[in-house]
Amino acid sequence: MSKPPKIGLALGSGGARGWCHIGVLQALDEIGVRPDVVAGTSMGALVGAAWAGGCLAALEAWVRALSPARFVSLMDLRLGRGGLVEAREIEAVLERLGVAARIEDLPRPFAAIATDMETGREIWFQSGPTYRAVRASAGIPGVMNPVRHDGRWLLDGGLTNPVPVSAARALGAEVVIAVNPNAKRLGRIWRPPERPPPPDWLLQLLPDALHEPFGLNGASEPETGKPTYFDVLSASIDVMTDTIRRARMAGEPPHVMLDADLEKMTVLELHRGPEAIEEGRRIVRDEADRIRAICGLD
Repeated sequence: MSKPPKIGLALGSGGARGWCHIGVLQALDEIGVRPDVVAGTSMGALVGAAWAGGCLAALEAWVRALSPARFVSLMDLRLGRGGLVEAREIEAVLERLGVAARIEDLPRPFAAIATDMETGREIWFQSGPTYRAVRASAGIPGVMNPVRHDGRWLLDGGLTNPVPVSAARALGAEVVIAVNPNAKRLGRIWRPPERPPPPDWLLQLLPDALHEPFGLNGASEPETGKPTYFDVLSASIDVMTDTIRRARMAGEPPHVMLDADLEKMTVLELHRGPEAIEEGRRIVRDEADRIRAICGLD
């Protein structure tokens, strides 16, 4: 009987859409596919670290409890420091979940991808502080402040390696299952949204000067569909990461690519985790037979 291949996961960036990785991991386990290594970028790094640390169920419970009000209450505004928020909660959540403090102490091999702000090169974290590595990887430009680590300022890993197939292979994977939370099945990056009036608690949290650029003055103008600050930011990130992903995939394709259909979710709608998790489960179910065959389980 031949030895089964070493299976690796490459969990892509995507902000809130990246919660689909939770559903992917759950559904893979249900069909008998248990990865040996995981590499993650941005939200993929957060979910990947929780999985590698044996804390995926605890992370899912936290995500499902993340209401819009709870999400905004976690925002630690730090205007003028390279972003809008410090996002220290990312590190705090991993610690509270019980994820090992150092990558080398995680039960499963793990790598997080970040970007060096000075050189533009991707940085792979395969050892060292887990929480700091994940926070560096998940640093959405224009929203989260860059992270200072070992004398370097680090930005989101999606700027250089949105779906880190190469890192999964470097960890020893012989079969790579990649997950792209940002697939564009309808070929559109952005469409004018229909916005209801913002809740009072959100208006009270943010300074008055931020209400208009953040789209908090009510619905968009129907004639023009004028985009807000967050619309422009989300669309720009989508354009950039999709272009980079296509180029990277042409040279280093995975054995299985799972494309999530989450076009109607922006990268910042973190409170919509249950929808993304279910989408992650769906894309595995739809490809279950092929995944099992490629992983040598049939």
